[in-house]
Amino acid sequence: MGSLTAIWSRVFGLLGKVSMYRLVLSALGALAVIAFGASLFGVLVPTPLELVATLVVLAAACSVVDAAAQRVLKLPWRVESSLITAHILVFVLMPSTEILPLLGIAVAGAVASLSKYVLAWRGRHVFNPAAVGATVVTLTGLGTSAWWVGSPYLALPVLILGGIVLLRTEKVRIVAVFWVIAVAVAIMRTSVQYQQAGLQMAGADIVWQIVSASPFLFLGAFMLSEPLTLPPRRWQQLTVAAVVGVLAGWPIDLGILSLGQERALLVGNLVAFFFSWRAAVRLTLTERTALTPTARQLSFRTQRRLSFVPGQFLELEVPHHHPDARGTRREFSIVSSPEELPELRIAFREGGGPQSSYKKALAAVSAGDPLAVTGVWGDFVLPRRSQSPVLMVAAGIGVTPFVSQLTHMRLTGEQRDVVLVYVASESSELAFRDEIAASGVPVVVFTRDRPADLPAHWRWARGVRLDADGLLRVVPDIAARHAYISGPPGLIAELAPALERARSITTDAFSGY
Repeated sequence: MGSLTAIWSRVFGLLGKVSMYRLVLSALGALAVIAFGASLFGVLVPTPLELVATLVVLAAACSVVDAAAQRVLKLPWRVESSLITAHILVFVLMPSTEILPLLGIAVAGAVASLSKYVLAWRGRHVFNPAAVGATVVTLTGLGTSAWWVGSPYLALPVLILGGIVLLRTEKVRIVAVFWVIAVAVAIMRTSVQYQQAGLQMAGADIVWQIVSASPFLFLGAFMLSEPLTLPPRRWQQLTVAAVVGVLAGWPIDLGILSLGQERALLVGNLVAFFFSWRAAVRLTLTERTALTPTARQLSFRTQRRLSFVPGQFLELEVPHHHPDARGTRREFSIVSSPEELPELRIAFREGGGPQSSYKKALAAVSAGDPLAVTGVWGDFVLPRRSQSPVLMVAAGIGVTPFVSQLTHMRLTGEQRDVVLVYVASESSELAFRDEIAASGVPVVVFTRDRPADLPAHWRWARGVRLDADGLLRVVPDIAARHAYISGPPGLIAELAPALERARSITTDAFSGY
């Protein structure tokens, strides 16, 4: 188990260096190339020319609408977003080379892109854009929703490429639940239909047909997993996955309307919106503070109350010209507790290597400037039972979610058995000493030099190396505790053998901004 955790931490670190948009676009582009190659052998429904013509029309339609909307809204145009929508639609709609069908396909692309701005709420689109475009043209008769991606010849590529995307978004479990439910329901539906028609078919044949020739994997990996249309908590995401799985596996006929794949996703999007409609707010920067030689804190005032649980993270958008591959949004753990609102604080490490376009833009934000939180997510939250002992392991600025949790405990009078292991390169890099000390929890400090004036309940791990064995030395009762670790993937991998002994492990890996 420890080796698996270590491997996953390293994989996550590598994937974290690629923007979500770039990764999804690369996966879809690779899938399009594979589909084109398969079409040359005549094993797919579309011909090579139909695929190329459809993709070109969709890319043009999506790009034109996105560019125009971004110009009107005075935002930088993100070409990856346009191309992602186009690539998803090419696998959902029926490709063609004829004029009228291509016009319908162009309408689908235009509607999909337009929905990002029209069907939006506080900076986040409510519905999956590709699902909106496919639904509109299908219901109006301008095009056909075919989902030809559900082919045995594409099943393995979709599984591999989609799996890479899901590893990056950490949505493997969510999509797995959706897929299992959708397949199970589809098997039931097919079996009932065969019985009603008086036909015979082996159960294994039914299962293989559904598993290999259904579009469920594509729907889950590239559409359901979209972060902007998922709710913030894991149980909410699982609920959405279950709803979409049932509706995708057994479409409900309502007259002319059939809740098929894309429309099943739209229903799930509505459920997700119900869970997260309060997640996006406007902020005003009030203060920029130096916490340590390399750590900075930004304090904001929220325009309305932001709903979050201590330990969760927010996505902060900083619009700027010529953004790099990772775009204009980044995720930050929330430092402050809900009780401190309307003040909201985040912190980050500054310096150390080349600066991203986002980091430069954030450094240029001045007091009084408005920014936007586009969502709050995460399950890095403490156990519901306050009697459950907890181990917190923080590296550097990874201490931020713990500061929120410890402050919440202090302000609400909540009593928990907590031990914090705090790792920093130098004692001068120990941020939030006063807030952590006020909580009264015991703290074990790992630094190269001896920190001065440590509080009575803090101790320096003199001569102890922070590896799996070292962690077991300073926290001998780790088996009785729920472990939470926030830091770079390398540290998580190093401590994995010890953390595996804990009652549970919750990680909050990060790879910079």
